Amino acid sequence: MHSRIPVALLFALALTLTAHADPKIHRGFNFGDMLEEPSEGKWSGLTIKPEYLQLIHNAGFDTIRVPIDWVDHAGPAPDYTIDPKFFERTDEVIAGAKGNQLTVVLDYHADNDIVKDPDHYTDRFLAIWKQIAEHEQAQPDSVYFELMNEAHDQLTSDKWNALIVRALAVIRPTNPTRTVVVGAIQWNSFDKLPELQLPDSDQHLLVTFHYYLPMQFTHQGASWIGPVSQSWLGTKWEGTDVQKAVIAHDFGAADAWGKEHHRPIYLGEFGSYSTGDIDSRVRWTTCCARTAESLGMRWTYWEFCSGFGAYDPKAKEWRKPLLDALMPPSTP
Repeated sequence: MHSRIPVALLFALALTLTAHADPKIHRGFNFGDMLEEPSEGKWSGLTIKPEYLQLIHNAGFDTIRVPIDWVDHAGPAPDYTIDPKFFERTDEVIAGAKGNQLTVVLDYHADNDIVKDPDHYTDRFLAIWKQIAEHEQAQPDSVYFELMNEAHDQLTSDKWNALIVRALAVIRPTNPTRTVVVGAIQWNSFDKLPELQLPDSDQHLLVTFHYYLPMQFTHQGASWIGPVSQSWLGTKWEGTDVQKAVIAHDFGAADAWGKEHHRPIYLGEFGSYSTGDIDSRVRWTTCCARTAESLGMRWTYWEFCSGFGAYDPKAKEWRKPLLDALMPPSTP
């Protein structure tokens, strides 16, 4: 295998020289279809294994984002007590990540209730975050909190901006300097960043956006999109100058917002579904990763070993073209 460590170190050095530098997170993976299911791997059969953490570290990556379904492990109102055994499991994952020098982003995921009825479910959301914050307060600063994955639907910008302030108010008493990740509405859309309002007094926030454009390419054949996704099958991404310019424009808009507001930018999710042809997927992934890096953005690819994955859990090997797109082999 080519040595990838020097490339990662060079990228880390480049980031430290930018205004958006954050030495604890550069390149990483999402552990999708695992802990964000009602029970770990209920639908996918995938679980977070210790060897996965070691593989990610050995390949030169430094971060894992862990989408977590906290709601299905919380008790009834008014306390919404999180199952202690579930906390044991998340702590086990954090310990494994720390043992492999990996930054961990604990992402609040899969709360379908609050996006439909934010007023009714705000108390539960805040109660869960208060417990997470209290339970994890002794963790090192390599553990990040992500307030919510992809606010949308009835979580309008006004409601989301107000909820951010309330959530930070329950987190900061126990975690005053913890990095908290937050994005805009409409599924963490880059073009909704102008509507995101953050408290100026809190300088420990990392602003995220997700990127899957064009959807006809990245989500072709994805059943959860609906029947229309079947009509997208066969869509290629050739990497033309025009196509690359679209990505450069979109990432540039996020970068410009970050610079204007003095906030670092994090590409929390990007990926293409396995039904696309591998050459197109490699071209698109390469373009997204290199464009983000050119702007000093850190990123985590969606995802490690499920439908978008760069690792094949059955063959127990990397899908090398995708791995090389994410972490280019060092030149001899």
